[in-house]
Amino acid sequence: MLQRLKQADPRLITILLIVFVQLVGASMALPLLPLLAQREFTLSPEAITPLLASFFAAQFVAGPFIGWLSDRYGRVPVLIVSQLGTVVAFLMLVFAQSVPILYASRIFDGITGGNIIVAQAYITDISPREKRTETLGLLFASFGVGFIIGPALGGVLSSFMGPRIPFLVAAIAAAIVVVLTWRNLNETLTPDQRAANRLKGSVSLSPMAVLTNTPLLVVLSIAFATQIGLGMLQATFALYGENVLFVDINPRSTDLSIGLLLSMVGVGQVFTQLFLLRRMVARFGEGWLVVIGSVLRVISLYMIAAIPSALWVGAAIFLFALASGLLVPSLQTVLTNTVDDRFRGGVLGLFQSVASLAIILSTFYGGRIFADNPTLPFLIGAALNFAVIFPAVVIVIYLRRQNAEMASATHSPAER
Repeated sequence: MLQRLKQADPRLITILLIVFVQLVGASMALPLLPLLAQREFTLSPEAITPLLASFFAAQFVAGPFIGWLSDRYGRVPVLIVSQLGTVVAFLMLVFAQSVPILYASRIFDGITGGNIIVAQAYITDISPREKRTETLGLLFASFGVGFIIGPALGGVLSSFMGPRIPFLVAAIAAAIVVVLTWRNLNETLTPDQRAANRLKGSVSLSPMAVLTNTPLLVVLSIAFATQIGLGMLQATFALYGENVLFVDINPRSTDLSIGLLLSMVGVGQVFTQLFLLRRMVARFGEGWLVVIGSVLRVISLYMIAAIPSALWVGAAIFLFALASGLLVPSLQTVLTNTVDDRFRGGVLGLFQSVASLAIILSTFYGGRIFADNPTLPFLIGAALNFAVIFPAVVIVIYLRRQNAEMASATHSPAER
C-alpha cells in the first residue's frame, strides 16, 4: 500500500488525508451520541434512533443536490462548505442543552454533509476507469485507519474527560480539514467543464433516465438493502453493548469497551485494502466482490446476534468491515460505469441518497426493534444481505456483457 501511495497522484494523497482526519473526528464522536442522549437527556432507545435518523433524512434530501452542485461549480468549494457545516454541527452538540438542539445539529450536518460524496466524485475524476475500484479502496483504507483511531480515542476521552469532549475534538478535526482542503486541494473540473455542466440538462439524471437504466436500478437496490443492515448496526450497537455485552460494568468502562470494539471496523477495512481488495479485484472482478461481500455480511451480522460475547462480537465487526471493504468500492465502481462520465457526481449523490433512505428507515425503526429484542436488528440485516445475493449475480452478468462489448468496440471493422 505504501508503494502505491508513493506512486499516486499527489491530489489523491491530499484527499485521503482529508477523509482520514474527517473520519477520526466523526467515528470518535458519533458512536457516543446514543449514550449521551440516553444518559443526559433520558431518551429511550425508541426516541434515540429517530434522532440518529434525522441526519440521514436530511442527507437523503440534500445528497443529489450536493453532487449536482459539485458537478456545476466544482468539487473544492462544495467540500469546504460541507466541512464548515460539520464544524458547526459538532459545536452544537458540545453546547446542546435540549433535545431540539440535538436534532438541529444532526439535521444541519445532514444538509451540509456532502463531504464523502464529493470526495468520491473527486477521486473518480482523477482515476482512470480501470483503477477506480482500487482507488476507492484507498479511500476506504483511510476510513479504516480513521475508524481504528477514532472510536478508541472517543472512548478514552469520554471515559476520562467527559461525554462532550469527543464532540469538541471532532469539531476541531473538521476545522483542520477545512484548512487542508483550502490550502492543498486543487479543482479537478476545469472552468469549461463546469460551464458546460451548468447548461440546462447537461448533467441532470432525470427520473425517467434512472428508471430506464436497469443496471443502475439493480445497483441502487443492492445499496438500499445492504445499507439497511449497516443502519441497524450503527443505530443499535452502542445500546447493544450497554444493555447486553457490558451490562454488569460501569458507564466509563462501557464507553471505553464499545469504542475499542468499534475500532475493529477500522482494523478490518485497513486489512482489506492492504491485503485483499487489489488481489481480489484482479482475480474475481467487481461483480463477484459484491456477491462475496454480501455473503460475508450475512455471516458477520448473524454472529453478533447469535454469540453475545465481546470477543466474538469483535471478530464479527472485523468481518463486517472486511465485507464492506470488498462490497462498497466495487458497487460504487459498477455504479459509475452504468452512466456517462459527465454524471459521476450526480449518480454518486443519488447512490448516497438511496443509502441514506435505507439508513433512515433502519435507524428510525431500529430502536423499536431493539426494544422488542436486542438481537433482532442484526438478524434482519443478515436476512436483507442474503436477499441481495441474486441481484449481485445479475451485476456479474451485466459486467461480463459490458466488458465483451468494450472489447468488441476496440477492434476495427476489418478485424471483426
